[in-house]
Amino acid sequence: MKKHFSIHLLVTLLLSLNVFAQRKTIQIAFLADVHFQDLYGDFSDNAFRGVENPKTKKKTLLRTMDSQLRSTRIFNENYFAFLAALDDIAKRGIKIVALPGDYTDDGQAYNLRGLKRILDEYQKKYGMRFFITTGNHDPVSPFLKDGGKSDFLGEHGSPINIFSNKDLIKDKDQDTFITRDIAMSGYLEIINELKEFGFSPSEKDLFWETPFSHRSYKNYSLKKALKSSEYSNRMYEVSPGFSVPDLSYVVEPVSGIWLLAIDGNTYLPKNINGNPTDPDNFHGASIGYNNVLSNKKHLIDWVKNISKEAEKNRKVLIAFTHYPMLDYNDGASEDIKNLLGENKWQLDRVPNDQVAQVFSDAGLKLHFAGHMHINDTGIKKFENGKTLVNIQVPSLAAYLPGYKILTVNSPADFEVETVPINDVPHFDELFPLYQKEFEALKSQNTKDIWNSDILKTKNYHDFTLFHLKELVRLRFVPSDWPKDFFKKASKLSREDLLNLSIDSANSNKINAAKFKTWNFEDALLNLYQLQSADELAKKDIPESRLLQFKILHENFEKLNTEDEFLNQLKTFFSVLSKLSSGDPTDHFEIDFKKGMILKLK
Repeated sequence: MKKHFSIHLLVTLLLSLNVFAQRKTIQIAFLADVHFQDLYGDFSDNAFRGVENPKTKKKTLLRTMDSQLRSTRIFNENYFAFLAALDDIAKRGIKIVALPGDYTDDGQAYNLRGLKRILDEYQKKYGMRFFITTGNHDPVSPFLKDGGKSDFLGEHGSPINIFSNKDLIKDKDQDTFITRDIAMSGYLEIINELKEFGFSPSEKDLFWETPFSHRSYKNYSLKKALKSSEYSNRMYEVSPGFSVPDLSYVVEPVSGIWLLAIDGNTYLPKNINGNPTDPDNFHGASIGYNNVLSNKKHLIDWVKNISKEAEKNRKVLIAFTHYPMLDYNDGASEDIKNLLGENKWQLDRVPNDQVAQVFSDAGLKLHFAGHMHINDTGIKKFENGKTLVNIQVPSLAAYLPGYKILTVNSPADFEVETVPINDVPHFDELFPLYQKEFEALKSQNTKDIWNSDILKTKNYHDFTLFHLKELVRLRFVPSDWPKDFFKKASKLSREDLLNLSIDSANSNKINAAKFKTWNFEDALLNLYQLQSADELAKKDIPESRLLQFKILHENFEKLNTEDEFLNQLKTFFSVLSKLSSGDPTDHFEIDFKKGMILKLK
C-alpha cells in the first residue's frame, strides 16, 4: 500500500512539473498597504477640490505634514509611490498584481473611485490584472460609516475639517466642508466599486469561487460563479444574530496558479444586544487571524477543501491576506514585551502560534501578508513534516517602501525578490504646501513642531526614512517607551554604552575610540529601521556600527547584574540583535522539498 501511495505521489509531482516545464515561469507582484488617497480627486456633492499648489497650480486634497509624521503611514506622497511601483511592474512585464489589503485609507468613495481609475488605466495599457483582498482600512466597519478627518490642509497652512456628518466635528473653529464621499465605505460599497479586481469572477478566469459556493473544479461554471459572487450570497454569522460579509475568494487567472484571497477581517460586535446593522457597534479588525480562529471558522474548512482540490488538480496554491500568519519580530516579541509591556509595539497584532498550525494543517504552504508595514520572512516547520512560509510585504507608505515579486519556478520551488521604490517622480511636489504649514505652526508657537529638514530630502527613500525618524520622536518614544528608561538611555553616548556593557572579568577588548560616531538615540532609530526593513535596512546603517551593536549585545549577555536599567539595556540590544539576524528578506529561494529558505545574490 505504501509503495502504491509513493508511486502516486511521484506521478503527480512529475505531471505537475511537466506542466511548468511547458511554459515560462510565472511572476506575481504583491503591493501591500498602499493606503491610497486621491490627491486630485473630487467630491460628488461638494465643489471643494482642496488647496492650490503654488508649484503646480493644481488643486490638491492633502493631509497635513504634522498628521502624517505622527502616523505609521504616509498619507500623501504614497500616491506618487503607487504610480512609480505600477510603472516598475509594467516595465518588468508582470501581468498579475495582488494587493493584500489597505489599498485605500478608510475606503472613502472618492478614494475608491480614484483607485479604480488608476487600476483600470494600467489594465488597459499594460494588460495587467489586479486581485485584491480586504484590510482593516477597507472597510473600517462591515457597513457604511460616517467619518472624516480634521487634518486636511487648508489655504493658509492651517488644518481644515472634511467630514460626512457635521456632528462628528470637534474643532468648530476650523474651516469645514461636508461631503458624503468621505464616509467610510462598508463591504457593499467596496464590492460595488471594485468587483472587477477579483471580488467577482471574469470570463478570463479559469476558476473562481467563494467559501459559500464550494464545488469541484471540473464542474466550474462562470454563470454559477457570478451568482455566488453577489453580496447577499457572501454573508456569515460572526456572532449569533450578527451577519456580516466575507469577501474571500480563490481564482485561477492563469493555468496552474490558484490565488487564494482570504478576507481576514473579523468584525466582532461591541454590544451583543445592540443593532446588528449599526456600523458603530463593531470593533475594528486590526488584531487579524487571532479572531479568525474563534469567530470565522468556516474559512478554515474552506481552505482545507481548496487545498485538497488544488492538489487533486495539480494547481499551485498561493494565499494572500492582509494579516500575518507567523510572528514577524524574528523571535524578539517576548523581549519586546519584557522591555516595553505587553500592550506596546502593537504586540496584540502578533498571531498566536495556533494560527500557523491551523492553516498549515489546512494545507497552506505559502502566504503573503501586509498590515504591519514591514519587510519580513517567516518560516515554520511542523512535527508532521509540513512547512509554512509567511512573507510580509512592505508598505509603499512607510520606510522602506517597496513591493515583492514572486516567481513560480515549479510547484515546490519559488523565488521572492523585494523591489525597493527609492526614486519616485513628483515625491516633492507638495513641499511648497508643507512649507506654508510649517510657517503657520511656527507663528503659533506650536510645541513639538515637526522638523522642516524633511523638505530637503532628495528622494522618496530618504523621505520615508525621515518620516520614520520623526515618527519615533513624536509618537513611538512618548507612547511606547518607559519614561525613566528613555530619560536615562537618551543621555548615553556610545562610549557610555560600551563602558556599561563591560564586565571587566569577561569582556571583548574594544577600541573605545571607534564608538564615537553614534549614541543611544541613533541605536533606537536603527532598531526601528531593522524592524521595518529587515536586512534591507543594513544598507542604511554603517557596517561598523552593526558590528559594534553585535559586540555590545555579546557584552551585555555576559553581564550578570541585578541593576534594572542595565538589564533593560541588555534586553534592548537583544531585541536589536534578533531584528538584525532573521531569515532572508531581500532576494531568496523557497525550497519546499527541503523546507528551506536560501538567500540569493
